[in-house]
Amino acid sequence: MKKSNLNLLGILTAIVFFVSFTSCSDDDNDLMVNITVNEGSQGDIGGDFTGNGGSGERVISWTNNLATADYNADITASAGGTFQMTVKDANGTVVLERSLIGSVEPDSFSGVTSAGEPGTWTVTITLTDFNGDGSYSLSAGD
Repeated sequence: MKKSNLNLLGILTAIVFFVSFTSCSDDDNDLMVNITVNEGSQGDIGGDFTGNGGSGERVISWTNNLATADYNADITASAGGTFQMTVKDANGTVVLERSLIGSVEPDSFSGVTSAGEPGTWTVTITLTDFNGDGSYSLSAGD
């Protein structure tokens, strides 16, 4: 090969190498969330959640033989993102929809849901761009 072809080959190799290691990467693959569910002996549920900037949700079927539920959620450490709890009664009617935003007060909520139809309720825990950890719980209301 001629010297000019070798120089051209070297330049092209350097360009390919540079582009390969400096192009935009898909950092979303490193972002994740984890949402756990624990069922208590009295029919209550709860769990923990963590995230490093990722998004995700967990849908839980829960038997509530009463018309309301007591709820609690707390972000114990958060640098951003949103935690949301949505609860639907046995008819699919939303009886609770509350959110917490990371790094913004308040960092917890609790109370009693609106009245709904007893039976199998659906609890959806959603984390959006969440960076931190926390916990939630639900138990049959009055």
